[in-house]
Amino acid sequence: MREPWTGAAEAVGRRRSRRHVSPGSGRAAVVAELLWVGRLEIKLEYEGTLFTEWSVPETCFVLNKSSPTTVLRCSSPGVHAIKPIVTGPDEEERYLFVESSHTCFLWYYRVRHFLNNFTQLITVWAYDPESADPDELLGNAEEPSINSIVLSTQMATLGQKPVIHSVLKRKVHSSNEKMKRGTWRIVVPMTKDDALKEIRGNQVTFQDCFIADFLILLTFPLSTIPEIPGYLPISSPRGSQLMASWDACVFASVVLVTDRETFQTTDSFKSWTRIQVPPDILSNDERRSVADVILSRDGTVFLINGVLYINSFHGFIRLGGNVNLPDGGITGISSRKWCWVNYLFKAKGRRSTFAIWTENEIYLGYILLKFARLLTTAELKNILNLSVTATLTIDRVEYTGHPLEIAVFLNYCTVCTITKKIFLVIYNEDTKQWVSQDFTLDAPIDSVIMPHFTFSALPGLLLWNKHSIYYCYHNFTFTGILQTPAGHGNLSMLSNNSIIHEVLIDYYGDILVKMENNVIFYSKINTRDAVKLHLWTNYTTKAFIFLNTSGQTYFLYALDDGTIQVQDYPLHLEAKSIAFKTKDKCPYVAFHNNVARVFYFLDKGEALTVWTQIVYPENTGLYVIVESYGPKILQESHDISFEAAFGYCTKTLTLTFYQTVDYERISDYFETQDNHTGLVVVQFRPSEYSKTCPMAQKVFQIAVGCDDKKFIAIKGFSKRGCHHHDFSYVIEKSYLRHRPSKNLRVRYIWGEYGCPLRLDFTEKFQPVVQLFDDNGYVKDIEANFIAWEIHGRDDYSFNNTMAQSGCLHEAQTWKSMIELNKHLPLEEVWGPENYKHCFSYAIGKPGDLNQPYEIINSSNGNHIFWPMGHSGMYVFRVKILDPNYSFCNLTAMFAIETFGLIPSPSVYLVASFLFVLMLLFFTILVLSYFRYSVTPTWHEKMN
Repeated sequence: MREPWTGAAEAVGRRRSRRHVSPGSGRAAVVAELLWVGRLEIKLEYEGTLFTEWSVPETCFVLNKSSPTTVLRCSSPGVHAIKPIVTGPDEEERYLFVESSHTCFLWYYRVRHFLNNFTQLITVWAYDPESADPDELLGNAEEPSINSIVLSTQMATLGQKPVIHSVLKRKVHSSNEKMKRGTWRIVVPMTKDDALKEIRGNQVTFQDCFIADFLILLTFPLSTIPEIPGYLPISSPRGSQLMASWDACVFASVVLVTDRETFQTTDSFKSWTRIQVPPDILSNDERRSVADVILSRDGTVFLINGVLYINSFHGFIRLGGNVNLPDGGITGISSRKWCWVNYLFKAKGRRSTFAIWTENEIYLGYILLKFARLLTTAELKNILNLSVTATLTIDRVEYTGHPLEIAVFLNYCTVCTITKKIFLVIYNEDTKQWVSQDFTLDAPIDSVIMPHFTFSALPGLLLWNKHSIYYCYHNFTFTGILQTPAGHGNLSMLSNNSIIHEVLIDYYGDILVKMENNVIFYSKINTRDAVKLHLWTNYTTKAFIFLNTSGQTYFLYALDDGTIQVQDYPLHLEAKSIAFKTKDKCPYVAFHNNVARVFYFLDKGEALTVWTQIVYPENTGLYVIVESYGPKILQESHDISFEAAFGYCTKTLTLTFYQTVDYERISDYFETQDNHTGLVVVQFRPSEYSKTCPMAQKVFQIAVGCDDKKFIAIKGFSKRGCHHHDFSYVIEKSYLRHRPSKNLRVRYIWGEYGCPLRLDFTEKFQPVVQLFDDNGYVKDIEANFIAWEIHGRDDYSFNNTMAQSGCLHEAQTWKSMIELNKHLPLEEVWGPENYKHCFSYAIGKPGDLNQPYEIINSSNGNHIFWPMGHSGMYVFRVKILDPNYSFCNLTAMFAIETFGLIPSPSVYLVASFLFVLMLLFFTILVLSYFRYSVTPTWHEKMN
């Protein structure tokens, strides 16, 4: 039986292809690098020429102690100090965390895209990293190795069967086929708003080992623009650092600009192509002058000498006055940093994808290369009531953590010689409002400040210049400069006078500050300090740190030969090693919650209840902080429980978010609705934590409003299951509501009306309204609704009277509502915005309560009945009438065709008809007699 000891979580994964970067003599770039931690083996590697041997604990065994690349085996879990013995200055120890775990195997997957039906075929198998083929370890395998086939088949025999869970919408996709050659095949639909998936298996063990769940990103197939012979490279100026941009929702899609080439990838640089431009578009100097780049859905946008260019499948195009942008003078561009796939929660309005600015103007870019000027600094002076004589310029535009807000950093000065004041205003794309924030920063007149908003509810951001990181957390109430344990806020002093190159923030609150010489500092949001991590690569190699689709970090190296290489970077393992040395401990033991989604919709009458829990040692006094940001449209109820046992305390906080607005009692229905809809971002976080705490926050959105994925349908009706054939029918003019002078000819539209239900006209009919969303059927609707024939027929009625329905005064009817709203079309004269019930003496007048009651719900027994004298085709539209049911205008259509025998006429009608018939018979008989008796016969004429 195998030993179950494994390494840190990020070390259990696929190994990337990489190039060993030589650090130069006398200095090691990496002391102990974990390429993969298995159940038995840990691969160690020393880069440099000064290596002598490895120093390891007694509980661990090194396969070749004197080899710079070897294998380490540890027989027990815990923290193991590992150190290379070198000639020259001592190398620092690395503290390797090895955990006890029974998760030893991994999932491997391949994807095939089928655009004919917009599905993806996922081929899945299990593999053992200790016995896998190199292609499987590198992520290049197209089919399983022999060992993986045996392992997967054995696991399937024991009951293993993987499924794919969608993280955002909580859907489950499983295989309906038998295993083929050691693989499972699962078909999933292509989606743009539910791309984050997880491969999960049953709790089945083989040799006491489980398979680890695996997070993947399944988007629509992405492609890069192919290289064209004769095209020329585009790059940043010689000697400049790397710059990059990636899709906020698809981290694998990246564009990288070096001082030699520009690269693009859709798979985190497992493969890539070069972006090149036609030789007649740019001059040689322009091709080497890329100042900034962003990746948009329409292509890659470059900023070159104050002008924007876009590279797409349509070509390399200059953007200027032809798309409502300046032809020059552009000083910056920026795009969204955080992925909120459902931030387009309202049907109306557009959301920008990136921002462009000059010193005095801001423009917003939308999909399909649509651009609009947002405002000028002159207009902003008026909005903010600033002095007309002061100088106001735009320093930077950045998207915040809230999906609807854009932050504008402004330079303000009256005498602009030495210093300037930087202050911040935030623009909301929904409300169109500008709000000045409680943030100011004095800076030298020529300083360059770079901002990055954090993934949080309340606005929080980092700003940095060349040497220091300035933090602003909790809506700008918690500010300062990140300090190192040595008391330095100047990071350049601890990195051989290098300057800040990149600041990376992930969804877990980790902050990586990479200097130009590849020294890395680590911090966490809401903390005040940063620590210097172990050196990972040499000082001179140009590098950039990225996130992959699983949220893990990796290094990208731009080499002198014009190629690039990638290398996994086990961030948490490195951070733990430093934390062990500095004795930094997390103040709590566990932080849990039941927030299953990152996005929730709340409709009228709905509530959201969630809980969060923190477990900590006694006498620590921790608690959970709840922060909400957005319009004040939700009410909250809190319930806290506390438990102490065995030296630990557990606090559980239960929150319910809800609304109590009664829309039935208001006159300004639509305005009130708009005032109570919006987007609220909520965050749970512990009151205290440190850099060693795992997953120290939970951020999610609550959208109050109409969910455009919600719709209604009538039970028993479908657009399938019947023969579609075009036909028209005529409605007798006397059956129409407005009594026109001519009959009405109607063409039956199958795609809109669906299959008609044939009913004998003696049958009463009550529609059963059902609610659906993108997951399918939700429930039957009990709220009030109305139905009307869309072509104007009124030759039907309702079996309940107003009195039978319990009305205390005359209820609303189609006739009365049409009379009140003559200027509106039929479908708008009556709805939740003007509904008044009839069950109160205080509203309305007594009137005639023997009229038909034209409002239906699931319990009032009200039915539609048909005229007995003729059959016909009826096309109805149903609308939810209850103003407190939904923010959506929920409607559905259904068609009914009536048939049956014409009923016998009354006895009086029959008697009258027989009387007339007999009278006619006797009249003819009498006339015939007189004709016969008066007219002479033939014999008489002959005589």
